[in-house]
Amino acid sequence: MERCAEKLPDGGTLVVVSHGGTIRTTIGRLIGLPSGTWEALGGLSNCSWSVLGETVRGWRLLEHNAGSLPEPVLGDDD
Repeated sequence: MERCAEKLPDGGTLVVVSHGGTIRTTIGRLIGLPSGTWEALGGLSNCSWSVLGETVRGWRLLEHNAGSLPEPVLGDDD
């Protein structure tokens, strides 16, 4: 993930899709948490996401287990 992020243009976005346990492990490693504390992040609900940002001090967890959409999703039957 870090190699892919390094290739992004300024202001670019990298989307990583995986299972919750893998995401939790990746987040824990990126933000420098000891492996024994990764469980404190909690699992991800289905179709939820986390947002990380890279700063001069390293990665920072900005959102975790987010899942609300900014607008209602409408079907074809409206």
